[in-house]
Amino acid sequence: MSQSTPRLKRSLGLWSIVGLGVGYMTLTTVFDTFGIVSEETGGVVPTAYVVALIALLFTAISYGRMTRVFPSSGSAFTYTSETIHPNLGFLVGWTSLMDYLLLPLVNALIVRTYLTSLFPDVPEWIWVVAYVALITLLNLWSMTSTSRINGILVVFSTALILVFLVLTWNSLQNGLGTGTIFTTQPFFHDGVDSAAVISGATVVCFSFIGFDAITMYSEEAKDANTVPRAIVLALMIGGLVFFLAAWFSQSAFPTVEGFQNTDESLLPQMALKVGGQFFQILFTAASFAAAVASSLSSHASVSRMIYVMGRNGKGIFSRFFSYIHPKTHTPFNAILFVGAVSLLAIPLSLDFVASMINFGALIAFTCVNITVVVYFVLRKKEVQGVAKIVKNIVLPVIGMILTGVLWYFLADDARIYGAIWLGVGVVVLLVITRFFRQPLTVRMEDEEIAEVAAQESAHQSS
Repeated sequence: MSQSTPRLKRSLGLWSIVGLGVGYMTLTTVFDTFGIVSEETGGVVPTAYVVALIALLFTAISYGRMTRVFPSSGSAFTYTSETIHPNLGFLVGWTSLMDYLLLPLVNALIVRTYLTSLFPDVPEWIWVVAYVALITLLNLWSMTSTSRINGILVVFSTALILVFLVLTWNSLQNGLGTGTIFTTQPFFHDGVDSAAVISGATVVCFSFIGFDAITMYSEEAKDANTVPRAIVLALMIGGLVFFLAAWFSQSAFPTVEGFQNTDESLLPQMALKVGGQFFQILFTAASFAAAVASSLSSHASVSRMIYVMGRNGKGIFSRFFSYIHPKTHTPFNAILFVGAVSLLAIPLSLDFVASMINFGALIAFTCVNITVVVYFVLRKKEVQGVAKIVKNIVLPVIGMILTGVLWYFLADDARIYGAIWLGVGVVVLLVITRFFRQPLTVRMEDEEIAEVAAQESAHQSS
């Protein structure tokens, strides 16, 4: 292969990829949204996490199966394009792109909030510019370095969550909240409404976004076959941490009475109540570390998606976004673009941005489940026997139904802004296909390598 055609470097092992997925999830977000979800569900936050985990587990299985069939960094965009139609794949990629682009921006907003509270005299825009520049430079450096730094931050934040659980256990024994974690009250009690729990699940579903982004590293995995395992592992590890943290928190604080401004993160207040001022500082630092880890992971994954979409297009913009730096083997221009979008954290608010997230992700989840049925049932005709019917029809259909339910219970703002973004995507699709007269194509990495090799061979023979 010509050295003038650099590509992504296969440098990530199983646990590096799992770490990126877990880091993407921002484990401390369970405390950031605790007040909102506790009020929404009537004090059963752990139940909301279980509902979301079950709903997404079926989808994780579908992602794992499709990434074996199409080991490309394009994720739902690639699967839908290859199995159904490139035009639909583009729209799925476009809708999920909104969520993926907003997640680095959300982390920049969270960090802006932390730093502004610590240094109120410093203009907010300085923190945003400095933070976004740091995350962008780390992603430009190399994927291996990004993965290592992410791993350190994930371990630190997880360790502090474990300390929180120990301190909460001690506080419960001293009479805080229910007085024990061995109670069903955090999971179910009188007055709990199932619709409210599902609505809360759509909020915590945001916490799990990241397991699917693991597929973006398919072209950088040392062994592409480890990606399906990494998807399920990341989802289960994240789900376990979220559930335990929510259970201990709900046991200690059955209601949010006594907290100030429950619409914002309760992490500092919860840490102060169970561990005192010194632990409050440490736990806030852990939350900061988790936000940085999520920034690194989300920035890396969305830049890979933009790179793949650019690689499959035509024209100056496609060539710009599909550029791989010859020394770092990173999607250089795509990473810079994500950094530029993240600077929108300067004028925007967290409430506004958060309202737009989940729309595209849930659509992508639904479509990935559909692609399993289309590929294995309609194309491969693998419907002989109970096992294949369960694998190829029952499981993905359950995944479709559950993600559809979560989508139905999304906030109105999320659906409105999502529909507007989708409308813009339709217009873009019409432009780049010249009103469907010029078809889109999907190019896998291996196909691109083979094409370059063929061109080189023809050039040498001539």
